[in-house]
Amino acid sequence: MKPAHIAETEDCQQISQMLSRIGDKWSMLVVTYLGEGGMRFSELRRGIGNISQKMLTTSLRNLERDGFVKRTVLPTSPPRVDYELTDLGRELLVPVAGLADWTRENVHRIETARKQYDLLKKP
Repeated sequence: MKPAHIAETEDCQQISQMLSRIGDKWSMLVVTYLGEGGMRFSELRRGIGNISQKMLTTSLRNLERDGFVKRTVLPTSPPRVDYELTDLGRELLVPVAGLADWTRENVHRIETARKQYDLLKKP
């Protein structure tokens, strides 16, 4: 059995890695859009808006690697590629929605705190 401080450090590292993945701007948007149902790459890109093709590709690959997104290639000409959330990805929507709700409910408090801080820190 590992000492508690080592287990805590490993837990913190794992949590930090996952928060980095799912907490980035594009991954959250991709997960949120795919929460509405499966989509093609072009549909996702149009829906999200100002994401580059490279960044969307990177986000989808990372989400697929971590088990949140399933990529299906259909044998058409040209090949059709669909993306959808896995069960794990759908489970992720619960805390993401909770965080989004919390943000909407508290954005005014955060903005007020920032303004007060900035006023106090002005030279």
